[in-house]
Amino acid sequence: MTRPELADRRVLVVEDDPTVLEVASTYLRAAGYLVDIASDGFAALEAAANRRPDLIVLDRMLPGIDGVEVCRRIRARSAVPIILLTALSATDDRIDGLEAGADDYLTKPFSPRELVLRVQSILRRSVTDLTPEAAVVLGAFELDPSARTVRRDGRELALSVREFDLLAFLLKHPRQAFSREQLLRAVWHWEFGDLSTVTVTVRRVREKIENDPTEPAILVTVWGVGYRLDL
Repeated sequence: MTRPELADRRVLVVEDDPTVLEVASTYLRAAGYLVDIASDGFAALEAAANRRPDLIVLDRMLPGIDGVEVCRRIRARSAVPIILLTALSATDDRIDGLEAGADDYLTKPFSPRELVLRVQSILRRSVTDLTPEAAVVLGAFELDPSARTVRRDGRELALSVREFDLLAFLLKHPRQAFSREQLLRAVWHWEFGDLSTVTVTVRRVREKIENDPTEPAILVTVWGVGYRLDL
């Protein structure tokens, strides 16, 4: 059952397989979402620009422009959450999608109920809690959890949903080392999953907070453990 504050959110489903498109759309509409559809990369870009969805479900393999390039182009101008649909066990596809800015992924074949749960989970994060969290100021960084913003030296960082979630978690737990498994559970709320999801998201966050992402001094690697925010 969709929470009332999540009802009537607009979801764009981009899929060239008519059966998958119909099933995904049907389940999302039944959950209370407004659903737009597209079946190729060019149509996806047009719909994303004109319909302004709250979330996009995007197939990796599309005619015209593939899903990774569509994701990259959308992410260049928008922080709209994107769930990528990838082929079973195609690790490279998942990594390519995450590096292009996808927030989450599902491997085919997938349960349509799982898709609805993933959509709900991501959209729920954008709903402001009625009890605002206090801001966190740490060094040059200011986290406003209620507004879902992070500023560095007064400038707001352009972060995707998962990038924000990861950086916010680390800002709340500075100078603590976390393994990728711990971050997967704490940030993604997954008990199991591809650990490269964490690796890629860390790399993307570094590109936005480090003076030199190739020599990180803020979000550092703790060899044999994982990562730590040094502030």
